Amino acid sequence: MVSLDRFAVFRAVVEDGSFTAAAARLKQARAAVSFNIKQLERELGVTLLSRTTRRVALTDAGERFYARCIRVEEEAQAAIDEARREHDALDGELRITSTVEYALEVVAPALHAFTAQHRALQVRLETHTAHADLLRDRVDVAIRLGRQEHFEALPYRGALLATFEIRPVIAPSLLASSGVQGKRTPTDLASLPWLGHAQLEHIKSWNATDSHSQTHVLHLQDPQIVTDNASVLLHLARQGSGLSLLPEWLVRRDLESGMLVDALPGYHFPTQAVYALYAPGSHVPRKVRAWIDFMKDYLAQPR
Repeated sequence: MVSLDRFAVFRAVVEDGSFTAAAARLKQARAAVSFNIKQLERELGVTLLSRTTRRVALTDAGERFYARCIRVEEEAQAAIDEARREHDALDGELRITSTVEYALEVVAPALHAFTAQHRALQVRLETHTAHADLLRDRVDVAIRLGRQEHFEALPYRGALLATFEIRPVIAPSLLASSGVQGKRTPTDLASLPWLGHAQLEHIKSWNATDSHSQTHVLHLQDPQIVTDNASVLLHLARQGSGLSLLPEWLVRRDLESGMLVDALPGYHFPTQAVYALYAPGSHVPRKVRAWIDFMKDYLAQPR
């Protein structure tokens, strides 16, 4: 009979790309990982992995077996979770990833309330500019922001948590020195220096809708400064380095204090979405469902 433990070792080798990396993830010796794979192949009577000095690759039989491994492990986890449902407490580890800015402004306060309800649950929150690979990096939930249609094309399951506006913000000193007076239009902003986010650098124009539901096009110059961090863009905007499109939840306090000015009051840009992404499969771990449901309720509350 084939051991389910060997399924987990095989899956780790495939997802990490080598015996050494799989051994590190599983906290086992490399020799133990190699032995388990050899035993698994012997028990099945097929070669699952082709090995070279630098990497391992799946054979055709290995490809099919890997897909079945995932399903078998999901079914086993579902059975374990079902057996534990009689207990109210969540336990184990929940791994979450988000951007630094959204983690500071939203996720961290939400986690404070969430973990107060689930004392036995350990949470690991990682913040990245680059998007994590949920399967490879063993992430339970990725909180990501952007246009809704973008998330619908990704190879993950997802839940819409909330939506938010983006605002073109500028320092009062830069606006005053620009000579733009009175009611502003997208055309008035075309000559101002722009601050760009690296992930949006390729976008050269944005549609903006006025109070009469008329669509205008905001054409962007090549940004004078580009960065991959929204907090840096916010700091640059505050000191008058340029105009930047930033999330309303990030600039709200600066707009209220007058540190920054809304460059186009009365105009609306395409609504952005906050999504919770998680690994595909028929089984959704209870801790993942609990966190997503909590975030939906948390974000629905006025703040």
